[in-house]
Amino acid sequence: MTLRIGAIIVRIARQFLRDRRTLALLIVAPVFVLTLMSLIFNGETVRPDVGVGQIPEPFVAALERSGLSVERLTAEEAESRMKNGKLDAYLSIDDGRPRLTLEGSDPAVSRAVLLAVQNALRPDTPGASPGTSVVRPDVVYLYGDESMTAFDNFGPVLIGFFAFFFVFLIAGVSFLRERTGGTLERLMASPLRRWEIVVGYMAGFGLFACAQAALIAWYAVRVLDMRMEGSFGQVLAVTLLLAVTALALGIWLSAFANNEFQMVQFIPVVLVPQVFFSGLFSLDAVAGWLRWLHDVMPLSYGADALRDIMIRGKSWADIADDLAALAGFSFAFMLLAGIALRRHRSV
Repeated sequence: MTLRIGAIIVRIARQFLRDRRTLALLIVAPVFVLTLMSLIFNGETVRPDVGVGQIPEPFVAALERSGLSVERLTAEEAESRMKNGKLDAYLSIDDGRPRLTLEGSDPAVSRAVLLAVQNALRPDTPGASPGTSVVRPDVVYLYGDESMTAFDNFGPVLIGFFAFFFVFLIAGVSFLRERTGGTLERLMASPLRRWEIVVGYMAGFGLFACAQAALIAWYAVRVLDMRMEGSFGQVLAVTLLLAVTALALGIWLSAFANNEFQMVQFIPVVLVPQVFFSGLFSLDAVAGWLRWLHDVMPLSYGADALRDIMIRGKSWADIADDLAALAGFSFAFMLLAGIALRRHRSV
């Protein structure tokens, strides 16, 4: 009995030693992910950016002591920067009363800014007139309102991630089975060109990938009642484009896998980093030299577009750059998939 168990152990050990990629991934993947998490969570302290108008200097100093990054701006400059996502709030004096305009897309940031402003307006604030009563600012939201929850903020990112993750995995494994089952080899021996094979598989798998993406978007918005300021058609279009991108990526990377287990190995290397840079965590806390990764992650463009639609209610023109980036990624991955098929040409 012991010898038979030992034989199984030896056989498995030899399999791992022969499969150098799996062996390397067992060591590299957890170290890579842990390092990435360390760089993100041990980054710089996030300080909400607040613009102020004609506010007395003692109150500006109080805001800075409360952990805010304060800059004097005009109302027009502040509104423009809030619409571009570069300012979290604007504090001004309107008819003798403080008026706080919150960008509002992130409820955690909005609460932090509101608390800091309320503390700065307390009667015991240095520079306040003796006997001054508590002054509460008039609060206005550029996007969202006081009822907005963390799920409303993270929801668009989750829609994009789940659509991307499941389509990537299913497409990659399905295409791998086509290859290992001999179907792809027979197609490669036919008069079909590589690009025709790629487009054919993209269209075939794409029907089901798009159906799944549409279901995810519909369920999140209609059943879970996720905040929706824009149109559902826009959400559906972005989700479908994300699914097509994931489909092309899955087909390309499946060319470098010999079995389903090796396909799953791409998850910590390809998908996990996208989660960190897609908007679930504030990039303000990430070291500056690492933020460029956001620009090379397809999921980040989909998540940004979905947030703009669902939270900020932006138009097609506002998300055109994100849509163009996703289309570019899809086309690039399709080209790479066609090139990768050369590895499997048998004639």
